[in-house]
Amino acid sequence: MRFMMTKENLGRWLVVGFLSGAVSVLLFHQVIAALLHAIGITPRVPYSMQPTHPLGVAQVWSLAFWGGVWGVLLAAALRRYADEALVIAATIFGAILPSLVAWTVVAALKGQPLFAGGAPKAIAVGLLVNAAWGLGTGTGLALFGRRGRLKMRVA
Repeated sequence: MRFMMTKENLGRWLVVGFLSGAVSVLLFHQVIAALLHAIGITPRVPYSMQPTHPLGVAQVWSLAFWGGVWGVLLAAALRRYADEALVIAATIFGAILPSLVAWTVVAALKGQPLFAGGAPKAIAVGLLVNAAWGLGTGTGLALFGRRGRLKMRVA
């Protein structure tokens, strides 16, 4: 399903994109990371409070902030989609784009091997946690991004 975006609702859409992206890191991305850590697929601990460089912000809050930034990008890119189509497109967007940026741009900036050094487990973890993030962000946008989407019934 497609949706026509107007100037009046674009601001709300982008703000909800940021909030959905940030919350999705905590409720989707990190939950999948915790499951993958629990079954031994990844050594990375979820909800890490380790300080990041250069500002010393806890890693989980840094991830939530960047999840919000990516949420704005996702919202802008998928603004014409609605409902199930939005959630599906957001899941695919999440799996592919943030993963590619992490494996190339971020890895190069941090002096890490590109594309997770070709390690299949590391690549799978990136795709899974970022797809989960996209699912959560798309769901948040579908539920709260447009006025009148949630109708409360009075019994």
